[in-house]
Order: sequence, then C-alpha cells, then structure tokens
Amino acid sequence: MSGQKKKGGGVLGKLTFEPLSRKNWDKFVELFGERGACAGCWCMYYRLSKPDFKKGQAENLNKNRMKKVVWSGKPTGLIAFSGGRPVGWLALAPREDLVKLTKSRVHKPIDDKPVWSIPCFFIDKAFRRKGLSVAMLKGAIAYAKKKGIKILEAYPVIPTKKQLPDAFLWVGLYKSFEMAGFEVADRKSKSRPMVRYYSGK
Repeated sequence: MSGQKKKGGGVLGKLTFEPLSRKNWDKFVELFGERGACAGCWCMYYRLSKPDFKKGQAENLNKNRMKKVVWSGKPTGLIAFSGGRPVGWLALAPREDLVKLTKSRVHKPIDDKPVWSIPCFFIDKAFRRKGLSVAMLKGAIAYAKKKGIKILEAYPVIPTKKQLPDAFLWVGLYKSFEMAGFEVADRKSKSRPMVRYYSGK
C-alpha cells in the first residue's frame, strides 16, 4: 500500500496513503504535533482502559505506547500525504486490538466475523472540511482489498446540530462514510450507528 496514489484536485491535490510504520513514524509525529492530536491522545484512546489512557496523557506516555505498538509490527492506521506533507490520519486495526470496542455496550460485535475497525480520524487544520475524510475512507477501502480484509467497520456521528466543532468530529461523520459506500449495520445508537463496508462485494 505504501505509496498508493489517489488522483485529487483543488485544495487536496494528489494524495498518497501509507500504513504507519517505523519508516514514517516521524511523519506521524509531525502530523500529531506536541499535543498528540488532542490532549496527549496519540491514538491510544481505543487501545487502553480509561484509567490507563488518562495516565498516559502525561509525559508523552501514550506517544511511547503507540511507538511500541508500531515497532511491534501491529497495524495501527493510515497516513494521508499531500505533496509529501502528512495531512491526515485514519486509525485502522483489527477490532480485537481495540479494548474500548471489545467492552462497548452500544457497539458490541453483531456477529463473529473478522472485522477491522476505523474508530477515529485526525486531519491537519488546513485540510479540514475539504473532503479529505471521504478520500481517506476510499484509501482504506483500497488497502482492505489489497490485504484481503473483508469487513471494515466504524462508528461515526450523525450531528444533531447543523455544525459541530472539530473536536466532536474525530469519529467521522456518517455522511462521509455513506459517500464512501459504507452501509448501516446496527442502530442501537441513533446518533452513533455502526456502519460497515464489505470489500468482498
């Protein structure tokens, strides 16, 4: 998948997508910045229990934890690049690797099929609200097809207000997933449906 290109126009330009690895770790750090995307998250929110995650927000502990996951070779997500600049992140991993999802009551598994989850996004401020999330989802679909991943699953938000602050959009908007070809798989939560993309179709 490394170096996979997607034709783009306008503000997005030509996009490429790469799975996070030792090779591009520095680009991930560049994108997430000093705050680790949001309050020292470093995309560890779904991988840890609540107490462990909160502890990890101090002293870059979550950053070090994420680095260990990457160095172990486990899948973590995709970085989007525009002209060589890291502009977006999409978390992507087997559902069983994400502790919070395995314990979720609202988004508990609906079957025993192997699923890879997309729990969150992080997009550079200059590239927000420009369609990058849809482009990244299409990149994730291409990656899934290449790797033989049959089901992608996510838990986006359906806004109850016309415009939500960026901080509330980290799980992704339902509309973006719909545009990328995802279908509602479960609706226990009206505002946070479970959606899936079946790459075997």
